Amino acid sequence: MKTVEDLKRLREQLHSQVRLRHDGGTQIIVGMGTCGIAAGAREVMTAVLDEIAKRKLSDVVVRQTGCIGMCEKEVLLDIARPGEPRITYGTVKPEHVPKIIAEHVVNGHIVEELVVGKLER
Repeated sequence: MKTVEDLKRLREQLHSQVRLRHDGGTQIIVGMGTCGIAAGAREVMTAVLDEIAKRKLSDVVVRQTGCIGMCEKEVLLDIARPGEPRITYGTVKPEHVPKIIAEHVVNGHIVEELVVGKLER
């Protein structure tokens, strides 16, 4: 990179890649506020990332969020599939992650016994 134009091209290329990652596809959002972290959110996040890598899921974006006020239900994990309601799972443990990924993310079947909320779009 030797010129300002080189830098601008690189910037636009990276912006395009970021837009591709965030447009469409399924989003998994893990509650990483202090209450979530205290309840084990780091371990759940690691389990989510491991499961996605194991299944080679390329159309899934993993994000984190802060506290949403349901501290007693932490660890919270949301699944937002395109065109479907956003589902919030509560008291999620790392051992729940493979089932949530397999059933909901891959096959579109909500894991009812872990649901604490549903946001219609």
